[in-house]
Amino acid sequence: MKLSNIFNRLIEYSFYSLFLLVPLVFTSETSELFEFNKMWLTFGLTIVIGFAWFAKMVLRKRFFIQRTPLDIPIFLFLLSQIISTIFSIDTHVSIWGYYSRFNGGLLSIISYIFLYYAFVSNFLARGGTDGRAPDSAQALFGTNTSRALAGGKSVTGPRAETMVKRLISISLISGLIVILWGLPSHFGYDPTCLIFRGTLDVSCWTDAFQPKVRIFSTLGQPDWLAAYLAVLIPIAIFLFIKNLKIQTTEKKNQVASFKYYVFKKEFILATFYILLTSLFYLALLYTDARSGFLAIWIALISFILFYFWMEKIKISEIIKKSFLWKYWNVLAVFVVLLCITFFIGSPIGQLDKLTFNGIKNSFETKTETAKPIAGEMGGTDSSKIRLIVWKGAIDAWKANPIFGTGVETFAFAYYKYRPIEHNMLSEWDYLYNKAHNEYLNYLTTTGLFGLGTYISMIGWFLFVTIKKFKIQNSKFKIESNNSKVNKEKFLLLNCTFDFCLLTFALLSSYLSILVTNFFGFSVVIMNLYLFLIPAFVFVLGGVINPDRVFIFPRNEEIFKSVSSVKYKVSSIQWIIIGFIILSTFYLILKLLSFYQADKLYGLGHNYYRVGQYQEAYAKLHEAVLARGDEPAFKDDLAVNDAILAMAYASQKEASTSAILAKEASDITDEITAEYPNNVVFAKSKVRVYYALAQADPQYFPKAMEAIIKASELAPTDAKVLYNLGLLYQQSGEVKKAIEILEKTVKYKPNYRDAYYALGLYYHDLGSDKNGKVIDSELHKKAVEIMKYLLNQNSTDQQATAALKNWGEL
Repeated sequence: MKLSNIFNRLIEYSFYSLFLLVPLVFTSETSELFEFNKMWLTFGLTIVIGFAWFAKMVLRKRFFIQRTPLDIPIFLFLLSQIISTIFSIDTHVSIWGYYSRFNGGLLSIISYIFLYYAFVSNFLARGGTDGRAPDSAQALFGTNTSRALAGGKSVTGPRAETMVKRLISISLISGLIVILWGLPSHFGYDPTCLIFRGTLDVSCWTDAFQPKVRIFSTLGQPDWLAAYLAVLIPIAIFLFIKNLKIQTTEKKNQVASFKYYVFKKEFILATFYILLTSLFYLALLYTDARSGFLAIWIALISFILFYFWMEKIKISEIIKKSFLWKYWNVLAVFVVLLCITFFIGSPIGQLDKLTFNGIKNSFETKTETAKPIAGEMGGTDSSKIRLIVWKGAIDAWKANPIFGTGVETFAFAYYKYRPIEHNMLSEWDYLYNKAHNEYLNYLTTTGLFGLGTYISMIGWFLFVTIKKFKIQNSKFKIESNNSKVNKEKFLLLNCTFDFCLLTFALLSSYLSILVTNFFGFSVVIMNLYLFLIPAFVFVLGGVINPDRVFIFPRNEEIFKSVSSVKYKVSSIQWIIIGFIILSTFYLILKLLSFYQADKLYGLGHNYYRVGQYQEAYAKLHEAVLARGDEPAFKDDLAVNDAILAMAYASQKEASTSAILAKEASDITDEITAEYPNNVVFAKSKVRVYYALAQADPQYFPKAMEAIIKASELAPTDAKVLYNLGLLYQQSGEVKKAIEILEKTVKYKPNYRDAYYALGLYYHDLGSDKNGKVIDSELHKKAVEIMKYLLNQNSTDQQATAALKNWGEL
């Protein structure tokens, strides 16, 4: 096999691996089970694709990139990300992404853009194919009848179209595995728990993640699974309609037995795809994701409108019997999906009233019950949470309107502008590292420039594609009126299923991503589709002109078929290829090293969480040694060191305690100096110095300094304010402590601990050392607070004890 063909195959199978494995890969050994592994796999395969592509360039003695209609929007978008990273409040996070997520960081964006250009540059024919792949997708998609015309010539070769079809087939196979893995968990049998714990149940998940309520399979969260399935469903529907239409056409042209049609390949495939569509949709409903439900129906309505437009159906024809008979296959899909919705239920409450359970419940005798707080797993309704988070996102953007706060720095930007109302949410003390709206996330972190270029990239793709269809539609009309055009050529000109309907399905899938991104945020597999669906559509629609290639140095031989050009590899080329191979191995080894470091960090973090600080110390140290430039590792190590220092001090091992205390102090000072806007590290610094101060009071001023800094980074965070009040009291500034705690309970009126501390401090300030009341007004406030707490919870032992001690009970 030629060296060039080896590189072609390497690129080809790396793309197959991306769409097959990224949705599936996860492990319990890393600090984050799902997204970390998916991102690292994407990085690895991108490096492999890059190696093969650059090696091909060396063989050809020229640098080449296929030009596409999205070049300018993509360039401007990438430029916005780079500028935002340069001016970021946390450059490390902007480059890598928020730790445990990584998707959305500058490196991930570069990877997605690189994959887009790698696909169109390596699989689009230029006057011939560059090592054609065997057309194994023919069995699924039929013969290649789709050719978009450009000056009477096909602008897409079989290799490019075949690649699209094969990647779509692989996506569906991967999706099938995902749902077969996830559906049993709805009934209490999760294969993941079987792998993690050896028990086929759902006991391996916490209360916050209950697959019996909302499945998430190998994607990690229900909304992510729903978004993924919303992409696949239109494609599965396309394949059902296509195969059924072929079957229907054959029935018209010939008469045969029922058994003949039932056992035809097309009928079997059509049956498979309607079952696959049903399973995908059923799994989507079991995610109970409103965003995914809304996205799939917007996508399906768009798909049917595209389909009717392609078939040139007028609105007046829809009510005719002939329409129902002619398009029964399309209507059958909607009937099946509506039936599934009717019996399973809808994630949207208003629509759920029209389902079987909703109607059944309306006839049942209603009993008065306490109204629960809305939400999928209990707690504040997610729509209310989103609105509050969105408000904070807009406020953060207003302070940094042009370039934002920095790529992927939402967690730190949001804390500074977090609305006070956030304190009243059930998830009030959660860290929000995303805006739960991809567009607002870009607005906050990359400013108007970032969001504007992101929207322009999306909008220009849709504009170019729709414009191309309109032009082709006009050509079809002209050619169809030409009596000299033979039937075969007309079929090539016309918008056939192998071309237009598949493209419409991909467009519908793309629209579903835009919808789910509005109510959430992108993950690795969704960004792969976001950047590569345009490449697929351009290939199928003949939008890209293969002759428009950026080449250096320029040589017309590039347009000849590669099979007709024999390359003689020189010594210099071998040296350059060798250098590329070494660079590739270096990058892969770095990735593996970082991956191993994360496994150590994950193990150390888990030891720390369960209180096994000695074991955590060893693993966290190994993680830091393996990857010393990752501040998240150092942050955990500093906190763990401080706790160990306190423990050794209590055991009278002063020397060991001092060593650990110094290490903890040095590390936390180092990372907070390097990342002064990172509120997570600021909070950890408080914990470090407060723990050290328990053994050595000299550290208390630093704890005080750290909590003041944290309150500046998170001025509306009730928990930070509460701890600030406690530390002020311990420093002897009771009046200042009361002032802070009064603000705390104002920000969070249901904060029991803050009320209790405020009551104690009122009493302390209103009494002398002997407990005698010297300020009746303050004493009265203290008593009122404790009685208020008992009013809220009559079993509050601390409030009861306080009132007894004060002689008020």
